[in-house]
Amino acid sequence: MKNKSGYFLWIWILLFVGCQEEVIPKPKAMLRLEYPASEYELMETDHFKFLKNQISEIKEQKGNLITLDYPTMKGSLFITYKGVDNNIGKLLVDAQRLSIEHSSKADGILPHPFVNEKDKVYGMFFEVVGDAASQAQFYVTDSTDHFVTGSLYFYTRPNYDSIYPAATYLQNDIKKFMESIRWK
Repeated sequence: MKNKSGYFLWIWILLFVGCQEEVIPKPKAMLRLEYPASEYELMETDHFKFLKNQISEIKEQKGNLITLDYPTMKGSLFITYKGVDNNIGKLLVDAQRLSIEHSSKADGILPHPFVNEKDKVYGMFFEVVGDAASQAQFYVTDSTDHFVTGSLYFYTRPNYDSIYPAATYLQNDIKKFMESIRWK
């Protein structure tokens, strides 16, 4: 009887080990995030008007500050208006310095000049590449009366690979803002 129980034990072990499925590693893949097509609506302030994405919500608007919130992307665009009073040089330096401050954490900052002679809108869009706190900075001005700055922030620790799709989507909204702004 001992031989038969030992024999069944070996058969049981062979069946148990031999019947396991072969482990196949999963192929590498990239996360695919899809956002709705951008639809814009006109928004007016005391000093200018512009097109904003309909998925954004006005989180705060007081005085010369506007916060456009993008809850589905966990990000916000902070917009500030300042009047020009013979201080355009200081305003330009301050706007550019703010963008450069992010360069310590960023892998690079790509400046994109913007000029709309017809509507007297001049500015710069700074695309921030890397794990910086802000993924985009911009300013627009007419050089004589109006100056607007803006910054894009996400409510998360910066991880460029993770926020890249949302950052790209919102950077397109910033470009639309710059293209559509009209002074009052």
